[in-house]
Amino acid sequence: MPRPAARVLTLLELLQSGGTRTVAELADRLGVDGRTVRRYVDQLIDLDVPVESVRGRYGGYRLGPGYRVPPLMFGDEEALAVLLGLAAGRRAGLTAAQRTANETAAAKIRRVLPRHLAARLDALLESLSFTEQAGAFASPDAGVLLTLADAVRHRRPVSVRYTDREGHRSDRTLHPYGIVAHAGRWYVTGRDADRDGDRTFRLDRIEDARTLPGSFEAPEGTDPADRVVTAFATADYRHTVILRVRATPEHIRARLPATVATLEEGGPGWLRVEVHAERLDWLPPVLAALDRPFVIDRPGELRTLMRDLAARLTAYADRTPPTDDHPAR
Repeated sequence: MPRPAARVLTLLELLQSGGTRTVAELADRLGVDGRTVRRYVDQLIDLDVPVESVRGRYGGYRLGPGYRVPPLMFGDEEALAVLLGLAAGRRAGLTAAQRTANETAAAKIRRVLPRHLAARLDALLESLSFTEQAGAFASPDAGVLLTLADAVRHRRPVSVRYTDREGHRSDRTLHPYGIVAHAGRWYVTGRDADRDGDRTFRLDRIEDARTLPGSFEAPEGTDPADRVVTAFATADYRHTVILRVRATPEHIRARLPATVATLEEGGPGWLRVEVHAERLDWLPPVLAALDRPFVIDRPGELRTLMRDLAARLTAYADRTPPTDDHPAR
């Protein structure tokens, strides 16, 4: 293939990845000058590829709506990777498309595979089992996901329309730090410029996302996954539980993961554990399962629940095995 043609296809691939690409960025990736980039863009337009020109300081080129991916060629391992990814993603609920799109994509790939490879892949997929039920979570809008990913990469603010868990809709200006997949859902974390604080948003609750002019600087050492985990553990729930547990962090994390509790030093050999929860009834069995000395600083209601659990366990332990004359009570 002549080298210019290869570069034109590379340009198409870059534009297909989503977002607006500046001329300088494209020229750097292709190893050519800006004038040559424009000539390659003209060639794509001649092939009926809808490349749009975006003016302004952060302008460049992007693909217009309605363009479909051209035919692709997969090797054996590539086809296996794609089909397994679709299958596993659907089971985990981590697909950025509706279920129908996931299934039709897999069917299209399966249909064009050579017979010998298709038979082997069918055998693998039929023999594959999962330890968890298929995910039933709402999928985020693919356009929203790509817009946010582009904003994360280029550190650009975005305007999002968000519906919270109470059903309240609002428009926010977000400085996105990263996108995180957790427990079958997608999240974006960043600074909410309107409320001047860090926030975490579920992507399936974002109806619209638009890139705004300007840029921002992300804080040093920003780890989006850690921010999402911390947001879960410190969310504003009805109860704030403060404990001190005589155990190692690893032992506590086996029962109280980072999405549930935060840990701090609480004295020699002790850790201070903080849990935010809407209900308390699930905590006594968890603390009992830790099987380590602990002190409940607050709330007092948790002490009552622990005593009730201890009394029930004592009553169960004192029961005798049932006999024909004395059935179990």
